[in-house]
Amino acid sequence: MKGKKILITGGTGQVARPVAEALAADNEVWCLGRFGTPGVERELAGRGITTWRWDMDDLSGDSLKGLPEDFTHVVHSAVRRGEDGDFNAAIEVNSVAAGRLMTHCRTAESFLYVSTGAVYKRQTLEHKYTESDPVDGVADWLPAYPVGKIATEGAVRAFARIHGLPTTIARLNIAYGPGSYGGVPMLYFKRMLAGEAIPVPTGGRQNWSSLLHTSDLVAQVPKLWDAATPGTTLVNWGGDESVGMTDCVRHMAELTGITPNLVESEVTRETYQFDPTLRRELTGPCEVDWRDGIRRTLQALHPEHLKQAATAGPAGH
Repeated sequence: MKGKKILITGGTGQVARPVAEALAADNEVWCLGRFGTPGVERELAGRGITTWRWDMDDLSGDSLKGLPEDFTHVVHSAVRRGEDGDFNAAIEVNSVAAGRLMTHCRTAESFLYVSTGAVYKRQTLEHKYTESDPVDGVADWLPAYPVGKIATEGAVRAFARIHGLPTTIARLNIAYGPGSYGGVPMLYFKRMLAGEAIPVPTGGRQNWSSLLHTSDLVAQVPKLWDAATPGTTLVNWGGDESVGMTDCVRHMAELTGITPNLVESEVTRETYQFDPTLRRELTGPCEVDWRDGIRRTLQALHPEHLKQAATAGPAGH
């Protein structure tokens, strides 16, 4: 993409920041957020990105006043996750913020809302979720989070039709890679470093996921914009490969020599694997093999722990 004016929320996070930095090379990119981390605004400015202070909790919409309205493309990734357990606040803040943002950018060519696979009603560990599977918003690890996402998906669908704004809702799987904290695999790796228990399902089973590397995520954003419709395009946004999270942890052990403390438990951090059929139709295939992606992420964030042979990567990469 070249010569576009792009607005991105959540631009300091694992998902949106790599997108913002990549697109800033050939486009005018603005990032909205609270920017609570010292120095982050300066870092974004150094990449040619304009920042704007925006607080999602401001239900009046005053923090959007003065912001340009002529953006051509929008990625809305910012979220109130609901760590405080306040379901009503998660619903209200997220849905109102999305509605105000879509109204402000109603003349855009395309709007991309980043939702989550955590909205799906839990089925078997091996089930591959499709866009037509039922949702229920139950997630023991962060109960208010998927409820807020479901509510916001409803608001996004409504405002897309009201404003005739071409929109895609992308239910994200696990994004990982260099930048920010590295995603869920690196959270597991930090537990490995600390010798902490990593709960895994009982009976030799494992949680499955569709890991999406930063490089593929960035490349797919313009194609998800292209797929947007005023009636809203819904797509599961994950990688092509089904990845067992226990396999992922063991792969990191092979690369680093650090032994994980895997403990069977009835309660684990649930993950989901997607059927990638629709997403592949919209974006084409992914390019990064998950094993190489994990190695590259460790190389970027924890190079001191990689075995020497692992730093070179597999042949052909």
